Amino acid sequence: MSYSKILVPVAPGHGDEAGQAMEVAKSLRSPDGAITVVTVLEELPRYLGADVFALEPAIEESQQTAVQAIVDEFGGTDVEVVTLNGHPARSIVELARTEGFDCIVIPSAQPGWEHFLLGSTASGVVRHARCSVHVVRTPEVAGD
Repeated sequence: MSYSKILVPVAPGHGDEAGQAMEVAKSLRSPDGAITVVTVLEELPRYLGADVFALEPAIEESQQTAVQAIVDEFGGTDVEVVTLNGHPARSIVELARTEGFDCIVIPSAQPGWEHFLLGSTASGVVRHARCSVHVVRTPEVAGD
């Protein structure tokens, strides 16, 4: 099976799992298909108050650096890179729906107890996406 519009969410500060997801996306892409890499930058809660205001320039600079690293690594003639602000899972699902993506290829770590309580971006995308979702599991690292 192949897909014509594939969305690959990549977290800022990602590891090898993003590259693995990109390889899977390329293998699933139809010959005339397109891949879009998306990174979602979460906004800090305003209840943090003045601390957020004081840190805002440093946070913005850090986010711009992370986005540029993603563009440098994944951007190119055959891959578009998009940046969004908001809640990661909701933003990814909404982008997939509004832009007509037919597959999301998302990396995910091995689930642990914290995912049962807090959830994860990948599980939120799997639950709510209207298109196919391919979850790329990263191998466990010794000591995890």
